[in-house]
Amino acid sequence: MKMLGYVPVFLYLYGRNQHDMLPLQQTIQFSDYSDLYDLIIPQDNLLRRINDLVDFSFIQKELIDKYCQDNGRMAESPVMMFKYLLLKTIYDISDVDVVERSRYDMSFKYFLGMTPENTDIINPSSLCKFRKLRLKDKDLLNLLIGKTVEIAIEKGIIKSRTIIVDATHTGSRSNPYSPVEILRLRSKQLRKSLYESDESVKGTLPEKNADDELEHELDYTKALLDVVGSNPTLAEVPKVKERLNMLKEVLADIEDHYVTSKDEDARIGHKSEDEAFFGYKTHIAMSDERIITAATVTSGEKGDGPQLKELVEQSRQNGMVVETVVGDTAYSGKDNIILSNDEDNGFELVARLNPMISNGARKDENQFDFNKDAGMFVCPAGHMAIRKAIQGKKGQGKNQALVFFFNVDKCRVCARRHGCYKEGAKNKTYSVQIKSEEHQKQADFEKTEEFKTKAKVRYKIEAKNSELKNVLGYERADSYGLDCMRMQGAMVIFAANIKRILRLS
Repeated sequence: MKMLGYVPVFLYLYGRNQHDMLPLQQTIQFSDYSDLYDLIIPQDNLLRRINDLVDFSFIQKELIDKYCQDNGRMAESPVMMFKYLLLKTIYDISDVDVVERSRYDMSFKYFLGMTPENTDIINPSSLCKFRKLRLKDKDLLNLLIGKTVEIAIEKGIIKSRTIIVDATHTGSRSNPYSPVEILRLRSKQLRKSLYESDESVKGTLPEKNADDELEHELDYTKALLDVVGSNPTLAEVPKVKERLNMLKEVLADIEDHYVTSKDEDARIGHKSEDEAFFGYKTHIAMSDERIITAATVTSGEKGDGPQLKELVEQSRQNGMVVETVVGDTAYSGKDNIILSNDEDNGFELVARLNPMISNGARKDENQFDFNKDAGMFVCPAGHMAIRKAIQGKKGQGKNQALVFFFNVDKCRVCARRHGCYKEGAKNKTYSVQIKSEEHQKQADFEKTEEFKTKAKVRYKIEAKNSELKNVLGYERADSYGLDCMRMQGAMVIFAANIKRILRLS
């Protein structure tokens, strides 16, 4: 937005609750110094470009019903509060630091709609209140993704009709560290920044806690904060101040969750057969231009495949034409294949079948041999199955299985029974899943050059997941609970999409 002697205009309207109200009249903040913005902030500045790209009045309209109509104190602008949260996400800093930076950083002032000389900043606790009272119960995730997709379509950026799907995991705030461990980590980071600034401070710091008692670690943390806080010169060093604020936030959070420090909504999920995590999953759909078109947030144990239907529907609702879906083997389940073949809402599914399906789901394939003449499997000890039977019914959403039964009397005394036969079991079986007609068609499609060509774009979403985690701080949850995780996801994806749109504009 071009500055002409005043900062951007915000139109405040009344809402209906929470004991804060917004004034009806249009408010313009005039300043003799606003022309400084044109001199100091270059046209290619990221925050200037975001201000020019996005009309943030949609936030005002969305949150009107969260404010009181005729009583209470005057509230801060919802647009400005949202922009604070966006700045916090883009620069991956704490509430305290993002507010403090708005005191002296001219690009922050410009973005927030403040006059250059304004030093009357909000209290950082207002951001917490805004999240809990104003954004609560709002489907911020779909709202913000929908807005960015709308902008991308208006600018002609999204031209493809392909979405790439995947899931990325986010560790819970309470994992992998216990409260004692996270306090020690943050304290260590603070001490390191102190030593880098002034090595002589080592002799003035309290003695570190040596046991694993939370109360003792809390006492040490408070003592450390008191010592550093009593030295204003050192505490104001930017790097020290940043670590100091991070430790304060962690301390406050642990004290709030003193009885139950575990994240109740987080669950254990698996990144691979041997590697697990405790936290959440964000299931993402992304256009070929690397604009995220839909997302859902679940606890960590949820499977990827069942989220496909919602990702496709959301992408279409946001204005994306979806003709092709590219994903990994997690999305090639029978239900998704059937979904893709729907006459009205179907799509081309470019996802390889799980080898367990395409190869007949042969467990311990290198041990159990098939005797083609007898039509039976032979176990590692050389015993042939005595009968076979089909389990499961057609049309039930799951594959049928061909089950081979072995003579359990032989298994009980077999020298190779360990790891093969479970002691006390009444039978020993070996199963092979039967490919459905849908799976067979997908297997045939996999062999085509068309499939191989379209599957090559899947790498793009891996890079996007890396950006969300390593650039925008999405590797670990900022707070506790699924609702907070969705809010964090909404801000992170909004920032990622806006930055991508600017790059392609």
